[in-house]
Amino acid sequence: MPHTTTHLLYLHGFRSSPRSAKARQMADWMAAHRPDVRFWCPQLPPSPRDAMALVAQGIADWPAQRMAVVGSSLGGFYASWVAQHKPGCASVLLNPAVDPARDLERYIGQQTAWHDPSEQFYFRPEYIAELRALEVRTLPAAGPELAIIAKGDELLDWREMAARHAAARVVLLEGGDHALSDFAEHIGTVVAFCGLDARPA
Repeated sequence: MPHTTTHLLYLHGFRSSPRSAKARQMADWMAAHRPDVRFWCPQLPPSPRDAMALVAQGIADWPAQRMAVVGSSLGGFYASWVAQHKPGCASVLLNPAVDPARDLERYIGQQTAWHDPSEQFYFRPEYIAELRALEVRTLPAAGPELAIIAKGDELLDWREMAARHAAARVVLLEGGDHALSDFAEHIGTVVAFCGLDARPA
């Protein structure tokens, strides 16, 4: 990356949280190697409109040319929206949702959080329209994009993801899964793309 990244945003996926394996690994790497960089991984509310309002408020004063966003699954869809509103911002999309308005319709109703089944939320019918309102696929990328896509994703079609992000730098993984269980092997690629190489101790 031609610029120095000073701010990094991580956006988790549907039913996920900052406690997901990837979010924790990213936070741990940042704390160990780049504590000088502002890292934020908010708990996103179920409402897509509210989620992006929270994010937009949180990054309002972040410098677009010196920030990056990493998003997983639904968070990848959100990351594309963030990048459009912060031109020049680098984005890394991990098995990104391509059409969540279509795919999440069957999840309308009571849901449980992946990492704590005691945590529940209601996914409301109006959230589908909110997802459609966040669609940016017709717009050209406003900044550098990296998509890491697993052919073994059991929830999303890798061909659809690759086609949606054809203009991005695409890392296509043979096998793998939706959660990118081997994410630790890819953190180096992610941080390098974001201009966050580890500083020597």
